[in-house]
Amino acid sequence: MSLVIASQMEEGFNSELRAHPIAPTVIGVPEERPWEAAEDADVLLVRPSAVWGRIKQSARPAVWPGRLRWVYTASAGVDFYPRWLLDAPLVTCGRGVASEEIADYVIAAIYLQSKDLEAVRARSPTQWNQTPLGRVAGSTLGIIGLGAIGTAVARRALALGMRVMAARRRHLPSLVEGVELFEDLSAVIASADHLLLALPATDATRSLIDAGLLAHAKPTAHLINVARGSVLDQGALVSALDAGRLGFATLDVTEPEPLPADHPLWRHDRVRLTPHVSSNYTAVRRVLFDKIAANLGRFLRGEAPTDIVDAAAGY
Repeated sequence: MSLVIASQMEEGFNSELRAHPIAPTVIGVPEERPWEAAEDADVLLVRPSAVWGRIKQSARPAVWPGRLRWVYTASAGVDFYPRWLLDAPLVTCGRGVASEEIADYVIAAIYLQSKDLEAVRARSPTQWNQTPLGRVAGSTLGIIGLGAIGTAVARRALALGMRVMAARRRHLPSLVEGVELFEDLSAVIASADHLLLALPATDATRSLIDAGLLAHAKPTAHLINVARGSVLDQGALVSALDAGRLGFATLDVTEPEPLPADHPLWRHDRVRLTPHVSSNYTAVRRVLFDKIAANLGRFLRGEAPTDIVDAAAGY
């Protein structure tokens, strides 16, 4: 019998899935109740749509996990979803799909902060002034969370002549030669000219980067958050910026998204806020599809797919 995939993805994506060599049956899901597809499908392919956010704190529905054998989320993180989503027999994610795009965003943010050519642009003879620019080569990048994103950024930073220090939860060696690994977050933060947050959002990392850790930062340091807004204490960030204990922040994620209209981060002159665009999502659809297609083949052959989510760890 054909594998039945219930998909939240758009029709063009689903049409390509139907053409997969395993010839799956691909069906849509109820827009407002996608979990109900658990009664009709072997695989549920989900994306972080608004409906999941609305029911994030809800109790597990009676239908769940139904006949499902596998839940595949298109996003790298599973923090968008209710906890009971992880009760499925197998959960995998789109880990690493957008890491190269996000890494490019991070390097762009570093260059924009260090060598803001627009800020020194001369429009008349009176503006022909010699203004010193910042340095990238020779500066230090601190990375909190050395997964797929952190690793992609580290490769770029080392190629640019930066020193790279990193801290990660799992005691694993770095995949990139030249990265200095530390267990102490404060040591990484204290040395960083640019501090990248690329750690997963879990209960253990909520507000992990708080006033105590930010107190170790250089007053000129540039903080970049491409992880989740929840990993950073935003109140502590505003206080550090206001007091001159931190130089600047580039934030592609916030808690919540978007922020309330009166939140100080919207108008802070030491903050660059972008609307969660670093993944360049439409540009990585092919990467996502190829990953899903390869994992479908593994699944049908009885092999373990890649990027299995650890339900206990939350990522």
